[in-house]
Amino acid sequence: MSFLKVLGFDPAKNNVKTEIVAGITTFLTMAYILAVNPDIFGALEGMGMPKGAVFTATALAAIVGTLVMSLYAKKPFALAPGLGLNAFFVYTVCLTMGYSWQFALTAVFIEGIIFIILTVTNIREAIINAIPAAMKSAVSAGIGLFIAFIGLVNAGIIVDDGGTIIALGDITSGTALLALVGLVITSVMMILKVPGSMLIGIIVTAIIGIPFGITKFDGVVSSVPSIAPIFCKFEWHNILSWNMVIVVFTFLFIDMFDTIGTVIGVSKKANMINPDGTIPGVKKVLMADAIATVAGAAFGTSTTTTYVESASGVATGGRTGLTSFTTAICFAIALFFAPIFIGIPSAATAPALILVGVMMMSSILDVDFNDFSECIPAYITMIVMPLAYSISDGIMLGLISYVVLNALTGKFKKISIMMWVLAILFILRYILL
Repeated sequence: MSFLKVLGFDPAKNNVKTEIVAGITTFLTMAYILAVNPDIFGALEGMGMPKGAVFTATALAAIVGTLVMSLYAKKPFALAPGLGLNAFFVYTVCLTMGYSWQFALTAVFIEGIIFIILTVTNIREAIINAIPAAMKSAVSAGIGLFIAFIGLVNAGIIVDDGGTIIALGDITSGTALLALVGLVITSVMMILKVPGSMLIGIIVTAIIGIPFGITKFDGVVSSVPSIAPIFCKFEWHNILSWNMVIVVFTFLFIDMFDTIGTVIGVSKKANMINPDGTIPGVKKVLMADAIATVAGAAFGTSTTTTYVESASGVATGGRTGLTSFTTAICFAIALFFAPIFIGIPSAATAPALILVGVMMMSSILDVDFNDFSECIPAYITMIVMPLAYSISDGIMLGLISYVVLNALTGKFKKISIMMWVLAILFILRYILL
């Protein structure tokens, strides 16, 4: 019972069986990341990031982050490398900007250190309050579009036809057809509120792909793949470059608002918010997130963040660190089933990416489309991310447009000093670089 107290468990208020079931539920709803993250990083396999190593790094980051959340913050929230953040890492920093994955890992590590400092000093509140609410919502929705676009492209549903830039691929056969079948299966389960819909959808789709030669499993159980090729592979000689500043800021920006939004949403569902709107122990939650990011970078994966899927465990009664502790144990067990997760093809993970995009789009409801000074910058942020294939460009152009449009229309009171500084810096970035 003393260990349960460490997890914030109170026998007068909480039930062990309920907390354990809640932890397993959370794992089932977010375990898809064990297949999706290595698949996204598969684009960098030729550059020295083996999918097996990324799988192990993903699981270890989830284990460490979730354990810190359970033992330190004592909350029923689980963590893992975040979707959107991994896409920015792979497709923007490495494949678009042309930097090495070692450079990107260094940026993630620095972002985690900064996040720790901001959390300890409470500066993060000032930064969060300086960014307009519409922009925060637009970033989440834009990332949702970007993630969905990646899923569509990876599955071959959307292709480059050489003429119209993008077009509909052959959806009557191959990976595109398999992805559409998986999309229907997963969507139906989500509508019916089947626990673990994402994970079940990925596995069922992968199994359907076996007779068509799309899915190729090399076993079920194996030793844990080594993370030696990507462990602590940092690149320090570019840390003072302007692009490093942009990359670190973007990682920090996305992580900060994604975490805050998730924690608020899940806390509301669990009735863990005080009457004045504050969240008990939120500083410890953010610290757990920051520590997990630093650990994840060392292991060799992108920013680790609190998962909104934690709401599934909360919905089944999870209220303490015992829930997240159970989730961490589940991730530890999953380490030994690497062949299953690594063998899952892009066609099977694409539906998860597309549907995660759907869920992230809900934040658009918080944008006031009757106020053009708010919705135009938000729209620019959202539309640029998928079309420019860059989360950072979406954020930068969105912030610039917000400041410019509100300044030209005399709405100076809406523009914080932080926004002025960021807009000027981003404009100089486009002019000088």
